[in-house]
Amino acid sequence: MTARTDSKNPVARRVSRVIKGMPATDGAGVELTRVIGQPALPMLDPFLLLDAFRSDEPEDYLAGFPPHPHRGFETVTYLLDGRMRHQDNAGHEGVIEPGGIQWMTAGKGIVHSEMPEQENGLLEGFQLWVNLPAAHKMDPPTYQEYPASHIPSETRDGGVAVRVIAGTTSRGTRGPVVQPLTDPLYLDVTLPARGEFVESTSPGHNAFVYVINGPVVATDMDGNSVQLQRDDLGILAYGDAITLQAADSDARFLVVAGKPLNEPIARGGPFVMNTRAEILQAYQDYEQGRF
Repeated sequence: MTARTDSKNPVARRVSRVIKGMPATDGAGVELTRVIGQPALPMLDPFLLLDAFRSDEPEDYLAGFPPHPHRGFETVTYLLDGRMRHQDNAGHEGVIEPGGIQWMTAGKGIVHSEMPEQENGLLEGFQLWVNLPAAHKMDPPTYQEYPASHIPSETRDGGVAVRVIAGTTSRGTRGPVVQPLTDPLYLDVTLPARGEFVESTSPGHNAFVYVINGPVVATDMDGNSVQLQRDDLGILAYGDAITLQAADSDARFLVVAGKPLNEPIARGGPFVMNTRAEILQAYQDYEQGRF
């Protein structure tokens, strides 16, 4: 698709595909829903993976994600409920709490763990993987971490609420996470019944909506109304404006967009590079303690 924009006639982003998440396990057996990174949607450049986890059954999540390595991309953990403690081999440690975000740039290599800081109750959140361009895959690891109190919110007409994690909205609210390499937009939107959300986006960026609670009403490529249900991901075709509505009940969803890198991808478990040789080098570096 080619992006066409006109300042007087914005091009609406319509839903080109609806992806259903598939059950998966990761870490030491954590039950989750894999949305990006599955056969139906291996990636949506620059997004490599999106996992959603939601359970109030401790056996689904208590095993957590013991120490494991990453190289070549970013991991983004956003919690809605529960607490998650993270530690790494460079001495970095903290707890992600409800409404908090951790945007970790793994860069040239890091070994970290993410373990639930609770023994019961609801644990709900997301992990998104964002690719890094070839020229920056071996940058030093860094973190951008913010508690809920540091994430700005907009209250729009009709009771529409928008939490701005990354990027800047059309109202001028800027999220705390900044990453010029992929220029991400990451919004958490709550709509009252029959409410409407309208937002501008960079026309050449890939974008999606993920429904936390629905349904959410959008428009498909034929101009027809389509309802996205809970845990549906709608890929948004190129354009510069998003319009989404709630049906007869309140709705909540994520809107995520980013600049595609258009580079070759080589994957090897926790490593994402550009060539197979670089993946083999990552495994060798990890095994020899160079992370």
